[in-house]
Amino acid sequence: MIRDIEFDRLHNFRDLGGYRTEDGRTVRWGSLYRSDSLAKLASESDRERFLGLGIRTVIDLRYPWEIESRGRVPEGLGVEYHNLSIEHRPYDQAALGPEVDTATFLAERYAEVAEDGVEELRRALEVIAGADGPLVFHCASGKDRTGIVAALVLGLLGVPEETIVADFALTGLATERLIADWRAGNPGREPNWPGYGRAPAELMRLFLAELAARHGSVRGYAGEVLGLGPEFASLLGERLLVG
Repeated sequence: MIRDIEFDRLHNFRDLGGYRTEDGRTVRWGSLYRSDSLAKLASESDRERFLGLGIRTVIDLRYPWEIESRGRVPEGLGVEYHNLSIEHRPYDQAALGPEVDTATFLAERYAEVAEDGVEELRRALEVIAGADGPLVFHCASGKDRTGIVAALVLGLLGVPEETIVADFALTGLATERLIADWRAGNPGREPNWPGYGRAPAELMRLFLAELAARHGSVRGYAGEVLGLGPEFASLLGERLLVG
């Protein structure tokens, strides 16, 4: 099976299937995808490729103002659309100074999202668990907000931490294309921050360590903060796991 799915304008679209859980089951292929902004689904070939995946549900994790200025998944694709903005404290990554450590700084931002976005994160997980058919969730680059939701889903399914970290770091394969997108949208400028678009494994390790320190595990966080207990993890597993 193919994890990274190639599009003309999407640079970070991949299948979350195939990952093994600690109890020996496997995440089902072709059921759950993560991506950068689906507003870039402009070409006919990209739309056909997207339609070929049979995706029925889209979760857009961006701010409403991002959607207003940059668009959303195109109409006419037959998808159920949810805008769940999990981040509540906007910041400009490209404008950060070179002295800002990528992993430490972003791990702190992820922890803020885990605190601020409780309602939206809970709803996103509920939509994923209850979706009728394949689903994709995305933000702008498919890295930070998307990475948080992917980590929570995989953690609830029982996928080992190192696998979650490795999946997150795969975004590094798309970094240069994501930076090219930024340059295209900001003519004559360069990102000030060397960490822009980067997804170091240490960043996800720090975020998961913070959740573990506060709540024992991803499942502990889901139960204590999101109100999604063991029965929810079982429901999620019924939909997304095989074996």
